[in-house]
Amino acid sequence: MTTIFIDGEAGTTGLQIRDRLAPRRDIELLSIAPEKRKDAGARRDLLNSVDIAILCLPDEVAKEAVGLIDAKSRTRVIDASTAYRVDPQWAYGFPELSAAQSKKIAAATRVSNPGCYPQGFIAVVKPLIVAGILASDAPLTYNAVSGYSGGGKKMIADYEKAGASASPYMPYGLTLNHKHLAEMKTYAGIGRDVIFQPVVGNYAQGMLGAVPFFIRKTSVANIHEILTEAYFGSAFIKVAPLQAIERSPGIDPQALNNTNRMRLQVFGNDARGQVLLMAIYDNLGKGASGAAVQNLNLMIGAEEALGVDLASAN
Repeated sequence: MTTIFIDGEAGTTGLQIRDRLAPRRDIELLSIAPEKRKDAGARRDLLNSVDIAILCLPDEVAKEAVGLIDAKSRTRVIDASTAYRVDPQWAYGFPELSAAQSKKIAAATRVSNPGCYPQGFIAVVKPLIVAGILASDAPLTYNAVSGYSGGGKKMIADYEKAGASASPYMPYGLTLNHKHLAEMKTYAGIGRDVIFQPVVGNYAQGMLGAVPFFIRKTSVANIHEILTEAYFGSAFIKVAPLQAIERSPGIDPQALNNTNRMRLQVFGNDARGQVLLMAIYDNLGKGASGAAVQNLNLMIGAEEALGVDLASAN
């Protein structure tokens, strides 16, 4: 029986992790009394008494929580904040990053859960960098839309209160200094920052990211083949068949909600030398809580897919 403490279980990500873990019989979930959530002593005791602490906290509070864990404690940590995403002392919690990443996560005492937006970008770009199809200094853009749940409790409340009158398409990050830039650059293996343009849509959850670029000395079919080979055998990332289509109802940011799955799509035009890569996944699933449970499973030696989807998912 593995003991788990979700520090920040009342937040959006924490609640979804708890919902995924609650039915399991191989895990004991421990909680702190609401009145002691800000009691450093009580948190220290609990953080040092469990096998795995999952931190669903703002960056500074996450750092504080890690500081409360004694150096000799057996407690291992999964941190869902951005505090340690590019820290080389922490394992990056995207098992599909490389053939060795799952083993690195499984052996780690400190795992940084990936951000929601970066996973789609990394998934489509990194294999092409490795294959030499994309130069590491290629100028890239990433356009992505997320459900409002990605903004946390206040944004959820604001959108739900506004209802149909809420903005259907709200671009942000307009200073071009988004906190996910370093993460995308580091793990995609690129040598320059991507131009990242995130958007919030008037729907609760689900994500779609798109990376367009010009191709040289290759073809759309070859790019599709490289991505297909990169994720061959993956339980969670699949590459859709290559199709020359103008539109499809399946190109929907909500298509994989409540799952830990990601679907990659390749579109392009060889005559124009252009390609468009897309990643569809749930910002609360593969983009957050599902990914955390997947990492937890690797760390405790459980079956990797156990409980990564919500019970209500198809």
